[in-house]
Amino acid sequence: MQALVHRLTVALLMLTGLVASTTSPAAAQDGTPLKIVAFGDSLTAGYGLPAQDAFPAKLQAALKAKGHNVEIENAGVSGDTASGGLSRLDWSIPDGTDAVIVELGANDMLRGVDPQVTRQALDEILARLTARNIAVLFCGMRAAPNMGADFARAFESIFAELAKKYDVIFYPFFLDGVAAQAKLALRDGVHPNAAGVDIIVANIVPKAEELIARARKRTPS
Repeated sequence: MQALVHRLTVALLMLTGLVASTTSPAAAQDGTPLKIVAFGDSLTAGYGLPAQDAFPAKLQAALKAKGHNVEIENAGVSGDTASGGLSRLDWSIPDGTDAVIVELGANDMLRGVDPQVTRQALDEILARLTARNIAVLFCGMRAAPNMGADFARAFESIFAELAKKYDVIFYPFFLDGVAAQAKLALRDGVHPNAAGVDIIVANIVPKAEELIARARKRTPS
């Protein structure tokens, strides 16, 4: 009788372990890193910074320190507008990409691009990524005060509305806590320095972890 109970107990433990291994997101990783592409402009590319201080590299390090097995590719191009990003989307986001961080729009704002043009380009980017079943973290941008109230309303509304339309993870302002802080910017007063990137990363990590969780659910085990 005791031997039978022992065998049943062992079988139950094995079954429990099997169920856990097939339902746990971490178990599905099998050592393969989640592939994330940081897709944006100079704020992503790391303008004026060594490669290791750019946003994608620092975010990858922060996520790995928290136990996430990820690889983040830097697909930032300095000077890119939303339309520029759209034109290179297909070759910038290769097959096998699990998740994308979209950070575009700052150059549209600085150049006074018609917000409707920006909206259409970002809409198409999100539509294509959604069609490819790629998880997205969509980063918003604020308008500079000198752009005027009408422009600011039209521009800033783009991000929240498109995030809702495509049900993507939304981070409202990429430069939150860094914008207009001279000590956190390069000499141009616009681009973040290494300390500024640290703040961006610290602020966005919770959203990046949401992105990882969503991507894991979409990735076949």
